[in-house]
Amino acid sequence: MKDHGSNRQVTLIDVAREAGVSRATASLVIRQSPLVSKSTRESVEAAIEKLGYVRNLTAARLRSVQSRLIGLIVPNLSNPFFAEFLAGVEAVLDQHHLAVLMANSQDDCGRQTDLMRRMREHGVDGVIICPAAETPNDWDEGRSFGSMPAVQTLRHVTRNLDYVGVDYQQGVRLAVDHLVKLGHRAINLAVQGAEHSAYRERVASYKSAMSSHGLDGEAIFRIPGSIAEIPGCASELMKCYPASTATLCFNDITAFGLSAGFYDLGVALGRDHSLIGFDDVLNGEARRPKLTSVATHPELIGRAAASRMIARLKEPSLPANSQILPADLVVRQTCGPAPATPSR
Repeated sequence: MKDHGSNRQVTLIDVAREAGVSRATASLVIRQSPLVSKSTRESVEAAIEKLGYVRNLTAARLRSVQSRLIGLIVPNLSNPFFAEFLAGVEAVLDQHHLAVLMANSQDDCGRQTDLMRRMREHGVDGVIICPAAETPNDWDEGRSFGSMPAVQTLRHVTRNLDYVGVDYQQGVRLAVDHLVKLGHRAINLAVQGAEHSAYRERVASYKSAMSSHGLDGEAIFRIPGSIAEIPGCASELMKCYPASTATLCFNDITAFGLSAGFYDLGVALGRDHSLIGFDDVLNGEARRPKLTSVATHPELIGRAAASRMIARLKEPSLPANSQILPADLVVRQTCGPAPATPSR
């Protein structure tokens, strides 16, 4: 970690001086030796926190070379989107003989901070990260980064770091426009999960797209709970919005769950009700009926994020860059003309 007020790295000697102990004693504390008294340990730990010292576990053998490791932190490994995203990241990094060290933040800021620290300890050359929800705007100014290059992806919290994402506004508008052309007027948005930049952008885009057609853009249905609970929400959605003839989902996970719920209710998708997912993950084609979805091309986003990291490693002084990839709509079987009478 860089010392505030200078460009040099905080060393163990700095920690020892701050704590009023020898370097050897500070080293014993770092290694969690039982030979150190409680009061000495607390003094050294307080100095570490104050100075922002981070132990580099690979420094002994990699003092003058790169680790050839890139950290990758994502918020949810249960979403197949991130498997495709990872494939894109690895495809680019492999070309540069770099490996990926992947971790799951579980959309928790505290865990994210801990993962960043661990990755710095292991000497990763940079980190590609989809920021956890509620990550503060001044995140990059804290002690999590030090001098480590970072690329935000899919969600953004600061303009001071590179960002690679997708045009959510374009994707939502394509979905709403398609449904309107099919005669749908009562279109609701089903959302699930924590609020973050991607969440807010999709909600705002839904409201804007509906308003442009003179339609009500306030029919937003929040689905609580885990993925396993989504099918059971289909009946509640229909009770809340009985006039609805179509649903646009926050992501494909939500769409898959609601599809199962509509099936249990005897609602035929594409005939009684139209459904559109978001992301177009690979198993959407294998579902029946096949899911219409906004394609965000996660593998291409992964490739773009990794390419930006390579550029950042080569030229650390490059200004922060924002790259937004286009989205498109893949029409399949879960969309059809608006029924004369909404399904109940």
